Amino acid sequence: MATAGDTQLFDESFTITTEDHAKYDRVGRYGATSADHQTVMTLDINTELYPCQVGETLHCVLASSLSLDGTKDDGKGWRDVGRNVDGAEPTLADMFDYVCHGKIYKFEDGEDGQTIKAYISFGGLLMALEGPYKKLTPLRVDYVYLLLKK
Repeated sequence: MATAGDTQLFDESFTITTEDHAKYDRVGRYGATSADHQTVMTLDINTELYPCQVGETLHCVLASSLSLDGTKDDGKGWRDVGRNVDGAEPTLADMFDYVCHGKIYKFEDGEDGQTIKAYISFGGLLMALEGPYKKLTPLRVDYVYLLLKK
């Protein structure tokens, strides 16, 4: 039987270092660095739903399922397995403030051969993660959930 840990492909805390609101009214593009300074993240966030500022720390998880027991989502729409409503079974989404579902669409090897860069689209909101090959290799799947909390 799988566990929630098996479905969590990436788990890291980042400190926001840059923000850019020039392109869209309700979307900010944030640059952030992991606590160990090995991973760099660029992420578009709907600031109307989840306002962020430079200097804040974000806990970021990328998971293949929202089920706490690690089971797959059984072909349900991702919103159907989302937040705990009307006595539904609790999910990973209940522990986070901002949740998106997206597709990993591209990987690039770093120039040094030790790093990799993953690109993910959450319905047009983009994420790029660059870091050690070992940390980002589990992301070689098609679809993931992005879960954030401060």
